[in-house]
Amino acid sequence: MKTLEWEDNKLKLIDQTKLPDELTYVWCEDYRDVIVAIRDMTVRGAPAIGVTAGFGMALADIEGVDLDKAAREIKAARPTAVNLFWAVDRVLDSDDPLKEALTMYDEDMATNRAIGKFGAEVIEEGDTILTHCNAGALACVDYGTALGVIRAAHDQGKNINVICDETRPRGQGASLSVWEMQQENIPVKLIPDVASGFLMSQGKIDKVVIGADRIAKGGVVNKVGSFMVALAAKHHDIPFYVAAPYSTFDNEINIYDTVIEERDGDEVRYYGGARICPKGTEVINPAFDITPKELITGIITEKGIIDPI
Repeated sequence: MKTLEWEDNKLKLIDQTKLPDELTYVWCEDYRDVIVAIRDMTVRGAPAIGVTAGFGMALADIEGVDLDKAAREIKAARPTAVNLFWAVDRVLDSDDPLKEALTMYDEDMATNRAIGKFGAEVIEEGDTILTHCNAGALACVDYGTALGVIRAAHDQGKNINVICDETRPRGQGASLSVWEMQQENIPVKLIPDVASGFLMSQGKIDKVVIGADRIAKGGVVNKVGSFMVALAAKHHDIPFYVAAPYSTFDNEINIYDTVIEERDGDEVRYYGGARICPKGTEVINPAFDITPKELITGIITEKGIIDPI
């Protein structure tokens, strides 16, 4: 089961907005469908967004759409994850958009396996690992980055446990990461976002492994809430790792120059379909935050574990 697949000149995506209750799919028949899928988070996670965008460019080419125009529109779907821009530019610069997208598809799976292999080296027998948001197979073509590290350690026979925080406001930790771990029969527990620091203080978390949407000079951008987890981990001397491919690195900017996506306030106003605040409440809803490099133990890549840049 892969997050996305290319079949009959169409792109098939798992509809992640329906998980964990329904495993259903959507089909993208043109590049505009891809834009909608990225924008409404049918597909999400930096590597998956990147490969999906690559196939969006291939669909535009098949349609005979001007690729420069398609590239601008696809890049505008979401502003923060660098893989989106990397993938669009890579396909734009290629001689064969579909062939390039398919190459990226295969590379993503191999890359994640390599990240898992290197990351498993820092996971010890008996570790309890906290992860934030979802950086698993659903955030990639397959296998995952942060959850790929956990999968690899589990496959090596290490007795490990996983703690997923819920990751408000959209709850990707609860709905996606817990679901993935249960599918793999990896022991997992769910906690409220606000409980991670307390569990660290009780000695119940040994390591933190998260993914990333952008890595640049000075730190890492990931799902909002990552910074607070990193602060708590630093205070309690708990190793804090980021797992991400080199396609997530942006060598052109300082991390604090990243455009942080601001999402609809109703994601915060409502919980489980019910409004949880007074009508008319103003909301600040950043989708991501920045974790400075001083809080990061290491970055797990497909080429090994490196220091933050």
